[in-house]
Amino acid sequence: MLTVQANTGPKWQDKIPKAFWRGRDSRQERLDFVVMARKKPELYDAALTNFFFFPYDENKYGPKGSHVSFYDFFKYKYQITIDGTVAAYRLPYLLAGDSVVFKMDSEYYEHFYKELEPWIHYIPFKKDLSDLEKHLDWAIANDKEAEKIALQAREYVRARLSPEHIFCYYYVLLQKFAKLQKTKPKKHDGMEFIAQPQDDKSGCDCKRKKRKSKKHDEL
Repeated sequence: MLTVQANTGPKWQDKIPKAFWRGRDSRQERLDFVVMARKKPELYDAALTNFFFFPYDENKYGPKGSHVSFYDFFKYKYQITIDGTVAAYRLPYLLAGDSVVFKMDSEYYEHFYKELEPWIHYIPFKKDLSDLEKHLDWAIANDKEAEKIALQAREYVRARLSPEHIFCYYYVLLQKFAKLQKTKPKKHDGMEFIAQPQDDKSGCDCKRKKRKSKKHDEL
């Protein structure tokens, strides 16, 4: 995350005004997006970089695009994120890159998703891609508003997803998980006992904002 913050590409006004995406073939929507993007190269720069799940469809969805350094993603003003086998892991890094993120509606989520707000931190689009181009056209026509969303996303990441915040989250998560254990762990021969903190006085404060809508069951 710290490295991404130092490599966010050109200033907003100098970024390439296209929607950028690279990834492997781990979801049908990714394949559909590449087909859609290929029809309008003036709007999109998108390609699959590897065929693993759909190897027999490379003739249809290929050719494979070249791998692009993650830092070079941020030469582009608009970033597309589409889930793969699970939630797209690159989302927090894209949010930090001073480009506006277009995020597909998803049933998958990470722990920080409930703090993100559509049209505040990212621009949402439907899973079937039907409104993606409409929202992209809006961003192109409303450049200042799109830039504002990009900056708000960047500030959120810096305030809530820096390394110390992630470590803090897992510290609290594992403490809560430990309390759910029904039996005490046993020390077997050849093992070394490592004393653990017996209280929550670590100075770690992971209180998170709660959203009123779309609740998820999380630890």
